[in-house]
Amino acid sequence: MKVVLATLNAKYIHTSLALRCLKAHCEPEFPIELAEFTIKDPVMNIVSDLYQRKPDVIGFSCYIWNIEETIKVISMLRKVLPEVKVVLGGPEVSYDTTYWMERLPDVDFIIVGEGEETLLHLLREMSTDRKYHFVFGVAYRNKAGEILVNPPRPKLDLNQIPSPYRFAEDLPDLGRRVVYFETSRGCPFSCQFCLSSIEVGVRYFDMERTKSDLLYLINNGAKLIKFVDRTFNIKRDYAMEIFQFLIDNHNGCVFQFEITADIMRPEVLDFLAEHAPPGIFRFEIGVQSTNDPTNELVKRRQNFAKLTRTVTKVKNSGKIDQHLDLIAGLPLEDYEIFRTTFNDVFALRPEEIQLGFLKLLRGTGLRIDAAKYGYVYMDHAPYEMLSNDMLPFDDVVRLKRLEDVLEKYWNSHRLDTTMEHLMEREFGSPFDFFQAFGDYWEGQGWQKIGHQLEDLFVRLSSFLEGRELKHPEVAQGLMRLDYFMNHKYKPRKIWWQDVIDKDEAARILRAAAEHPERLGSVFAELGLNERELHKHAVVERMPFDVAYWMNVGQTEGQGSVDDGNSNDPSNPDIQAASTAVITSVQTLDAAPSADIESSIVIVVYQQQDNGRPLVFVVSEKMLYA
Repeated sequence: MKVVLATLNAKYIHTSLALRCLKAHCEPEFPIELAEFTIKDPVMNIVSDLYQRKPDVIGFSCYIWNIEETIKVISMLRKVLPEVKVVLGGPEVSYDTTYWMERLPDVDFIIVGEGEETLLHLLREMSTDRKYHFVFGVAYRNKAGEILVNPPRPKLDLNQIPSPYRFAEDLPDLGRRVVYFETSRGCPFSCQFCLSSIEVGVRYFDMERTKSDLLYLINNGAKLIKFVDRTFNIKRDYAMEIFQFLIDNHNGCVFQFEITADIMRPEVLDFLAEHAPPGIFRFEIGVQSTNDPTNELVKRRQNFAKLTRTVTKVKNSGKIDQHLDLIAGLPLEDYEIFRTTFNDVFALRPEEIQLGFLKLLRGTGLRIDAAKYGYVYMDHAPYEMLSNDMLPFDDVVRLKRLEDVLEKYWNSHRLDTTMEHLMEREFGSPFDFFQAFGDYWEGQGWQKIGHQLEDLFVRLSSFLEGRELKHPEVAQGLMRLDYFMNHKYKPRKIWWQDVIDKDEAARILRAAAEHPERLGSVFAELGLNERELHKHAVVERMPFDVAYWMNVGQTEGQGSVDDGNSNDPSNPDIQAASTAVITSVQTLDAAPSADIESSIVIVVYQQQDNGRPLVFVVSEKMLYA
C-alpha cells in the first residue's frame, strides 16, 4: 500500500512539521512519501505530480490558508485516481467535522486532533480488516454512505513519537527553508479567538531529546528555526535551559519564539541581555489589544505594564528583534479604541508590527458567540470578520489601507529615520500618519500596482507635498538620507531633482580627504583619499542640522547604530544594508541645533563587513574650518 502525505504551504520556504511527524510515526511499518507544494502552484501541476506517484492512500494537511486550494486539488485528483483513498487532517477539519464530510464527498476519512497514532491505526485497518469503527479520532463513511465520527483519541505521550527532524531527504534544503520545531503542545491560556485555547494543559518533549534534535539541525546547516510552541516561556526553567543551549551551540542559526511578554521574569531578561549573541533570537509577542474590557471578554489575561517592561528591556539590550501582533475587530473595540491600542503598541517601537483582522475560526468561543457581538464574516476560510456591532465595514476597509502602508513603510524598515520624524513631529500619532497615508495611497490607485525601492520614496514625497507640514525641508532631507542608507553600493540614480552641483560635491570630498579629522576619528581611520571618496561616497547638503533633527548625540562617536533590521532569511525583500552607522560630528561652537542653517552629509559605501554604509554628518562651518 503506497501512502503519500501532502500539503500546500503558504510559501516555498516553509516546511510542514505535521507531515514529518506523521511520517516518522508511521514508518517503517508503512513507507510514506512526502509531497509539499504551495498555494500559488497551479492545481494542474499539483495533481499531475500526485498522479504520477500512483498512491493508494493520499493524505492532506489542512489549514485556513490552504483548505480552499486543497479542495480543488482533491476534486481533480478524484477524477484521475477514482480508487485512491483520501484522508484529511489538521486544525481546519478537526472542528465541524461532519460539515466537512458532507461538503466533500470525495473525502473518505478525516482525522480529528493529533494524527500520529490515529493515522497509523487507520492505515493498519485499511491494509487488513477495515474495521474503521475501532479507530478513535477518525470520521468515515460506512458501506451505506452514512457519516460516522468516532470518539476522540486520548492525548499522546509525546516522547513516544519518533523525531521528525532527521530525514535524509530534508538535508539538501535545510539551510534554504524554515524549520518548524516544537518543544511542547498545548497552551495554558483560554483566549476565545484562538484554537490553542481548546486543548487544556501543556505537554513537553524530553529535554535531552530536544537538545539532540536541535544540535542535529544546527550541525546540518539549518539557518532559521521557528519554535511553534504557543507560549515558549510558560515554563521558565525549561525555556532558560534551551536559551542557554542555543547560546552555546547556535553556529549562526536564528531562532524565533512565541512568548508571553508579561510573564517574562526580570532575571530571564537580564540573562538574555547579558549572554544572548546579537541577532540569533527573535520574539513574537501577541498583544492583540490593550483595551482591558476587550481582553477580559475574550478571556485574555494580560498586564500591559509588565508587557511594556519586557519589550522595552529587550529592545534596550539591542540583542533581540521583536514582532508584536495586533488583532483588529475584537469585541468592544471600535475604530477609536483600536487607534489607542495601535498607538500604545507602536510607542514600544518593535522591529515589526503585524496588524491582523479577527478570524472566526471553527471551534473557537468567539465563533460560537459571533451573533452576540453582531459579527459578519466570510463564509469560507480564512473566516475573516467583515464587521461587528462596533466596527462597521467602512472602518474595516480604512484599517486595511493602514495595514498596507504599515507593512511597506515600517515593517520593511526602508525609511526608519523619516518615519520617526513624521510620526513624532508632523502627525498627531503613528496611527494618524499611517491612516492618512493609507487613504491617500488607495486614492492614487497604488494598491493595484507593484513598486520598487525608489517608488516608496516618490510616493511618500507625493503624499507629503499635499500636506501643510511644519518642517517640509526636514522630511524631504531625511527621506534622502534613508534612500542612501538603503544601498550596499553607491546608488546610480536618485529620485529628487535638486541635485548638489558636481563641482560643489567635488569640493566637499576634497576637503574631507585633506582634513579627515574634521569628520571625526571614524572617518579618519578609513584612510580614504579623494579618488576613493569619489568612487565610494555620495554627498548631500541638507538645509537644516541633521544631527538635531535625528536626535543624534552631540559628540563624536555618539551616533545611532541600529542592528534591529538585519536580513530575515524568510523575507529576501529586506536588504542587508537597510540600516547604517550614523556618526554625528560636533560643530565648532555649538551642540546640534534647530537654528543651524545647513549640514553636509557624506555617505560612504563598502567600508564595513556587514555591507552597511557609513553616514557622516558635519556642519559646513566645521568642514571648512
